[in-house]
Amino acid sequence: MAPILDIQNLFKNYGTTEILKNINVSIEPGDFLVLVGPSGCGKSTLLNCIAGLEPTTGGNLFIDGQDMTHVSPKDRDIAMVFQSYALYPTMSVAKNITFGMKVRGVDAATQERKLNEVANQLQIEPLLNRRPGQLSGGQRQRVAMGRALVRDPKLFLFDEPLSNLDAKLRVEMRSEIKKLHQNLGATMVYVTHDQIEAMTLATKIVVMRGGVIQQIGTPAEIYNKPANLFVADFMGSPAMNLIPATVLRNGKGAQIEISREGKEPILLHDQKAIDLPEKVILGLRPEDIAEAGFRAGENIQEAECHVEMVEPAGADTYVVSELGGKQVTARLHAETRASAGENLRFAFDLAKASYFEPETGNRLN
Repeated sequence: MAPILDIQNLFKNYGTTEILKNINVSIEPGDFLVLVGPSGCGKSTLLNCIAGLEPTTGGNLFIDGQDMTHVSPKDRDIAMVFQSYALYPTMSVAKNITFGMKVRGVDAATQERKLNEVANQLQIEPLLNRRPGQLSGGQRQRVAMGRALVRDPKLFLFDEPLSNLDAKLRVEMRSEIKKLHQNLGATMVYVTHDQIEAMTLATKIVVMRGGVIQQIGTPAEIYNKPANLFVADFMGSPAMNLIPATVLRNGKGAQIEISREGKEPILLHDQKAIDLPEKVILGLRPEDIAEAGFRAGENIQEAECHVEMVEPAGADTYVVSELGGKQVTARLHAETRASAGENLRFAFDLAKASYFEPETGNRLN
């Protein structure tokens, strides 16, 4: 299957400042691509380059096999949903949604049919005669999405569409967008700095930093096998624990030594570590550190740790200990009896361990 979007060696400069550096991404029809990264990483600039709102400095951009690098936005067969909604305040919801079709000369019957289809899809039929000023943030967002949907474009582009909404509404609208994607089978490119949003919505994630792609993969690949320390730390809430450690080898294989202030170091056996360098960063997600007795398996290693802090969080309880000079978070069950100041036996699931090179930050295994 030919890619619907194919970005090849794309660069974007403002004067002498490089904003995007050698971007290569392609997606298939029906994919939901999420561009994620901290503020200023270049994700919105990349979206604007896809839309044609920003000229590129170098490279090529193909949409459905056609070179669109220097084609104007109106001829790219895309629809964009902005963070600000960009609705016409003096027009009714119905007119906001049909305005683009009217400008393009679409006949009145088709306009009416498409309006009714998207109004039903987005459950905004009762709002069609209202103006944007009479709508809530969530309702305005639905109208902005409706205006994009009637286009039936090759690509939908979303620029942080939920960032103006409160937390509860964000979760609701996230579900709406996911359902929309599943029902339409449309191809979507979505920008966010919220890694939970990225993990929830995407079929493919691009993690960016400083205008450079750090990793491309499915949500599971990004979460379970981060390519470097930046991705490991950025993706996941709470973030992956990144613990400085030493690899010791003996006749039985490899041990991971983790120092502790004023105490004997912890030793964990992990045969996977046999070919690693002496100094490593051990990466473990909080859910891969459990209370002893709640996990079983050949890769489960137990060790007693001093509890620094306990944070109840409803369904989970987060317990913080200091290992390797770092604050390490374990995600335990809600009924745990852990309390600050005591020792607790942890079970480390080394089947899920990631190892990183301390100097470069790159993944080792």
